[in-house]
Amino acid sequence: MKKTIQILIIALLAAGAVACESLKLGDAGLSKSPESSGATLDTLFASLKDADKVLTSAYYYLPYGLISDFDSKMGKDILESITDHFISNKHTEGDGPNDLYYTGSLGANISGDSAGGEAYRFGSEKDYSTVRYANFFLQNADRIPKDSKDFSEAALARKKAEAKMCLAIAYANMVRYVGGVPIIEHPIETSEDMHFPRNTFAETIDYIVRMCDEAAPDLPWSVPATEDGRLTKAAAIGLKLRILCFAASPTFNSDTPWHPAAADWESCGKYVRYGQNYDKSLWDRAKAAADDFMTNLASGGFYGLVQAVPTGVDAVLGTYCTPRDYRLAYRKAYNERGTVESIISIRKSNSTSYHDKNMDLQDDFGCGGSLNWVNKFPYADGTPFPENFDWSHPSALGTDYQPFFKADPANPTAIPGIETRDPRLYENLCVPGDIWKNGVVGPNYQNAKSPNFQDGNTGFLQMKFIMQQENDRNLPHHWCLMRYAEVLLNAAEAYNESNGGPDAKAESWLNAVRARVGLPPVATGMTKEQFRDALILERELEFGFEEVRWFDMVRWGLKDAFTTPLKRLYVIGNKQKNATGFTYEVMNVTMPTRTWWKNTFDTKWYLAPIPAVEINKGYGMTQNPGW
Repeated sequence: MKKTIQILIIALLAAGAVACESLKLGDAGLSKSPESSGATLDTLFASLKDADKVLTSAYYYLPYGLISDFDSKMGKDILESITDHFISNKHTEGDGPNDLYYTGSLGANISGDSAGGEAYRFGSEKDYSTVRYANFFLQNADRIPKDSKDFSEAALARKKAEAKMCLAIAYANMVRYVGGVPIIEHPIETSEDMHFPRNTFAETIDYIVRMCDEAAPDLPWSVPATEDGRLTKAAAIGLKLRILCFAASPTFNSDTPWHPAAADWESCGKYVRYGQNYDKSLWDRAKAAADDFMTNLASGGFYGLVQAVPTGVDAVLGTYCTPRDYRLAYRKAYNERGTVESIISIRKSNSTSYHDKNMDLQDDFGCGGSLNWVNKFPYADGTPFPENFDWSHPSALGTDYQPFFKADPANPTAIPGIETRDPRLYENLCVPGDIWKNGVVGPNYQNAKSPNFQDGNTGFLQMKFIMQQENDRNLPHHWCLMRYAEVLLNAAEAYNESNGGPDAKAESWLNAVRARVGLPPVATGMTKEQFRDALILERELEFGFEEVRWFDMVRWGLKDAFTTPLKRLYVIGNKQKNATGFTYEVMNVTMPTRTWWKNTFDTKWYLAPIPAVEINKGYGMTQNPGW
């Protein structure tokens, strides 16, 4: 193997840029570096089965949103911690939210333990590793002998399409964090002139769309269980829809630059905006992608929302769905592999303990959800939770409108009682009185008798991906990078913005997501702006901890979401163990970034800074506005 060089972004991402002729990729599977076995190119591409090991490496480096050993993003913290949904109290060296964001210390010169604490550190993430292996596969796939026993032109075309989709996903991840980036369309040779200038925002978006368009015709619409996790035509069209909605959103598609520095088009603006003026055709393209998805769905079927299985029985009405039934359907949708709702599923390990670090974040530190987010979840009948709810008299509105639970008439002492709010609240956050990960009442009240209770608790613990019982986690894990629920809401958004308001289709797609958890339809006759607000809210309720809220805050320019002071509940239980009754007091969250952002907020936070060490390498990357 020729000497590994540390140049450009490829090497920075631990991919190791080396001469293609001598690149040695081994049969190392998904969990090891593929440069290990000393195989030659002819051996690597001796058959489709052998070549698939190279493609598998491209799959392995795809982005992963759960805390794990895969990377150190945010210092082993979560993206939700820098939104208005969740507060981290992980005061350890190198923690991104507390060290960089809450203090306003994020910048281009982060080094030492803090490097890696960013939400995205360009040059140190794994996206270009995916790019490297996908390009390597595409460059050499035609070496596969046509007389090998597993060869067919259709099978080869499909593998190439999967490689293109890996490229599209990697670049889609990059553009949402940093804007335009260098587009690398071949494996890097050591003999090359290492000049890779930054591509514009529009070029990066259009490249992602092109990869999706080129891949889609050669991919199956869905795959059997034996191939679950492979990228599909549904993934290609769904990703195209997502990235077009992102590009068409006001931050990146407006007559007004989102940051003063972006007004200089040539030196900055073209790298962080799609164009210099609002372009409605972007929304039209997104709408066309939505139509394309729905047309294929009509003929190919398979995908849908995971629906609740009714377990309630009424002597008059017959069977019905309980709040618990809705919770379990929603849980299955985000947590389980191979459901009809999973569009893009990223896997790193089959170990059931692979996500234990998510529990460590909650167990070891007083983290929790904000009352601001909790108050956005409506009651189970769709009634909005009152902005002026009287927490000193939580039963004042009646049994059905208590803040979290009401007693079960069939078992009045049962813990928990019957949920009174949108079932998704309870699956995203452990509220006072609910069962949490160890099968007992969650220790989110001040006098809880539990070794896991931490000072600074907001009254709400993370529930999503932690869940209620150990056996809830005894499944092979995955990161569902895209669910069918998002496709529906993206399609509704594209229709609303393209048409100048919602039509029956857009309303039906939004209402389908609500109906899955038993909520009634939204009101008809909304304006474009009203329907947009309803969609943004629905995404808050549906996609907690799924790395959606941060990008919605950015692309819609939701300044209030950055600057509004956050609240928490100070909760006292009627027992130290297994409390059933609580008293509440609303308190401010002492979170420095909220004060800092409230007084000095700068839209530079919409995109991540590019590390100065990366720019100084001189291959062509430039800095983002304000950094």
